[in-house]
Parts: sequence; C-alpha cells; structure tokens
Amino acid sequence: MSQTPLKGVRVLDLTNVLAGPYCSYQLLLFGADVIKIEIPGSGDLARQLGADPELNSINLGASFLAQNAGKKSVTLDLKDPIDKETFRTLVVNTDVLLENFRPGVLARLGFSWDELRKLNPKLIYCAISGFGQSGPMSARPAYDQIIQGLAGMMSVTGNDDVAPLRAGYPVCDTIGGLAAAMAISAALVGRSINGEGAFLDVSMLEASISAMGWAVSNYLITGQTPSPMGNDNATAAPSGAFLTKSGMLNIAANRQEQFATLSNLIGRPELLEDPRFRGAEDRKKNRDALNQEVAKGLASKSAIEWEELLSSNGVPAARILTVPEMVELTQLKERGFFTKLPFPGDEKRILTVSGNGVLVDGEPLRAHTPPPLLGQHNLEIIKDH
Repeated sequence: MSQTPLKGVRVLDLTNVLAGPYCSYQLLLFGADVIKIEIPGSGDLARQLGADPELNSINLGASFLAQNAGKKSVTLDLKDPIDKETFRTLVVNTDVLLENFRPGVLARLGFSWDELRKLNPKLIYCAISGFGQSGPMSARPAYDQIIQGLAGMMSVTGNDDVAPLRAGYPVCDTIGGLAAAMAISAALVGRSINGEGAFLDVSMLEASISAMGWAVSNYLITGQTPSPMGNDNATAAPSGAFLTKSGMLNIAANRQEQFATLSNLIGRPELLEDPRFRGAEDRKKNRDALNQEVAKGLASKSAIEWEELLSSNGVPAARILTVPEMVELTQLKERGFFTKLPFPGDEKRILTVSGNGVLVDGEPLRAHTPPPLLGQHNLEIIKDH
C-alpha cells in the first residue's frame, strides 16, 4: 500500500484494559500514531491481566500485549501540576483524545470538553463508557459481563438448560471499541471538511444492543420475544451445529436450493418431499425432527470431508474449531492476519499479534513495533514538547 489511511493522525490514549485499547489498536493498524498515557508505576491495568502470572508480574500481561503493539507509552500523573502542563502541551498537538474513565473523571482533573476545546479547537475527543455520559445509569461501573446481561445478550445465548449464558469472550468491550473507532474515523472525515473537532460519547450498552440484529429487531417490529436456541439459528433450518463421523460441523442451509443440495449430498433426497420440510417455514416449525434426519446423513463422513464437499457445492458449512486449530488455518496465513514481532524487552523471543481483517491495496494492516514497556517513550515524547 502506498500509505495507510490514518497516517499522520496522532491519538492520545488514556484508556485501560480492552474497549479503549482495542479502539486505539484499530486506529493504529490504519496508520495512526498512538501515544498511551499511563499511570506511573502501574500503567494500563491490562498489564497485570492474562493467563501467564509471570508476564503479569512484569507489567506485560497477555491482555496488554494483545492490544497495544505499535503504540508508545508515556507515564503522566494527571493530578500532578507539572504532568498536567505536559498533558496540556500534548493535547495542543494531537488529533484525537480517547478515554474510558467513568463520566466526569477527566473533567474533575481539569480537562472538561470545554477546556480541551480551548486548548485545541480541532480536537476529536472520544469518551467510551458503559452507559454513556448521560442518563440515570451513567455513573455506574461497568464491565463486559455487566453489559452482556443488561443488553439481553445473555438471555438469548445457550439453551433452555443453561441460559442466561455469557459469551465466551468480551464481546461488548470489543463492540464498544469498534463503535468508537468508527466514530473517530467519521469525525476525522468530518473535520477534514468543516475544520471542526467533535465530542464523541460512546455507550457500550447501546453499541452492543445495536449489534444484536434480529434478536432485538424481531421484538421491536413483530413483538416476538427471542429465546435461547443453543446452536440453532432462529431465522432458518437446517442451520446449526451437527455431529459428524468425526468432529462437529456448522451448516447454514438457509435457502431452498441449499437445502436441496444438502439433502442430495448427504444421501437423503427424500427429505425434499417430506411435507414437514417442504418450505422454509415448515422446516423451522419442525426443526428438531429435521436436525435428526440431517444428522443421520452426516454420520458417514468426517467434519472436514463434509466441509469441503458441501462448501464446494454452495452450501455454507465449516468445522467447529478450537482456538489452537483456528490459528493454523491456511486462510489466515495467506492473508497475513497474524504478525510476528520481537517480544518487548527480549528480542530473542517472538510475540504474535492479530490484525483486524482489513487489507488496504491488497496488503494487511500491521503493527510494526512491539507493545511498549511502561514509560518507554517518556524521553522521546516529552522532550519533543
């Protein structure tokens, strides 16, 4: 690529743990220069979070390493008068300020939106919080699981025996970070047209609800309350997870022609003439019976065999993989999704980090330097100001 889209954009990132750092990591992959402002001595809480206690003890927790490659670290105490002045100087020369404190915290430190705008009229200030900067719930603390529950996500995850069930990864933090990155990118475009900065108020709760799709729209539009359906897809059948001769397989034969192809390939053409399964609505009403019949046909081959056969014939199908199996997918290698970097402070060791699934001019977006040690760039950044 000739140039990454956000090259030349400077981001001051005051965020911790996931939603904010995930947002600024997306901006960095698109070319932004991200400076993490961290608390002296401890830094981003994610530095102490992850599966390896030894890494946590040296402020390089796996949770931090995953979202902070390519960024620079500066330690400032925003309660200290000298550090406050340094921060003001940084704000004057930045494009985006990102934070995920509880609403009002930055203002109490002397950096309200009005004060920030006086320092830099073109500043784009993005605040990510659990519930937004206003409303009766705005001051509450919020973590991903809290938002999953309030958004209704847990009520539709799992089945009748286990629901409500938390998703197996911090989906609301991720959605909140993506929403913030999209909002910032849009604001940067707007500023290039009108020359004005903006204050962006991102609610993880609202962003998460907006991402729930049919689970919310079916209720709002038709009054139908969604229920947990396990691995089945409420919108079509057969569409879910099936046991094969070896391994589990996801199938989404949502269209009539896909169902016909599936029935023939699994050796069950008679399913097409069965009145219980003739049309899309019939199949949804008789989902359990249909799933049993499809499973009988799938018992003759392994999941990988069915994946290749069904996919090559236009039926969406794929194995259900573990994380270790997923990272070995040739598809990801071909597209350069993972990047190998020197481990922070130990160049003999390799750190592997994810991309974001976007290719620009045919090339994957990558971080080019490892995550920073705490305060690693103090002299470089502060000296320049």
